[in-house]
Amino acid sequence: MHFDATYFWNLLFSTQFLKPVLTVVWIAAVSMIIGTFIGTIGGIILTSPWVGLRRIVSTYVATIRGIPVLVQIVFWYNGLSALTDNAINLPAVVAGIVALGINEGAYMTEIVRSGIQSVERGQREAAQALSLSYRSMMTKVILPQAVRIAIPPAGNQVINLIKNTSLLFTIAIPEIFATGTNIFSMNFKYFEVIAVVAIWYLLLALGYGLMQKALERHFGKGRIGLFGGTAA
Repeated sequence: MHFDATYFWNLLFSTQFLKPVLTVVWIAAVSMIIGTFIGTIGGIILTSPWVGLRRIVSTYVATIRGIPVLVQIVFWYNGLSALTDNAINLPAVVAGIVALGINEGAYMTEIVRSGIQSVERGQREAAQALSLSYRSMMTKVILPQAVRIAIPPAGNQVINLIKNTSLLFTIAIPEIFATGTNIFSMNFKYFEVIAVVAIWYLLLALGYGLMQKALERHFGKGRIGLFGGTAA
């Protein structure tokens, strides 16, 4: 098989992928914000004494994690409109963001739950001894410490989210992979185009990896717990 190196380099440094890359970045960012918001609330509920709400959140997490992301995307774009007889017909970008955001929310819920449960039990007991309300204990004592613990697994989820945006080509969102498929469908240079697509995803993942390391250094300095020692 002949590899067209000239075409590969020209395509890699062309402007054809700049807009798709920006599309991936902002869709991933908005989806992650939604997922983090859902995950924070869900994680707090799963570690709370509210049994009924815990069951609801557990069902949500189990359901979303058990359904492929592609199926969720198609549901929000095609299935929801069919289910409501076109009363609700989401635009492709909105459907994609909702699907990815809700999917990320399930995983972030487990990450936040794990982070909260990893905080020293003594911190919770000290907060209760000081008669802090449950809300104050979570916002002022537990969550600030849980953030540092949750950053590495949350970072992995961001990278997975960036890769999952490639599934949005199924609903005609012009992201990186969709742009690649349009190009090689015209010139049949499959390997060269796919190589460029892979490089762009890799660059995004590496770029975020650098940001994550900076976050880990910032939060890795440790926080002072209620007992005066460095919090776990």
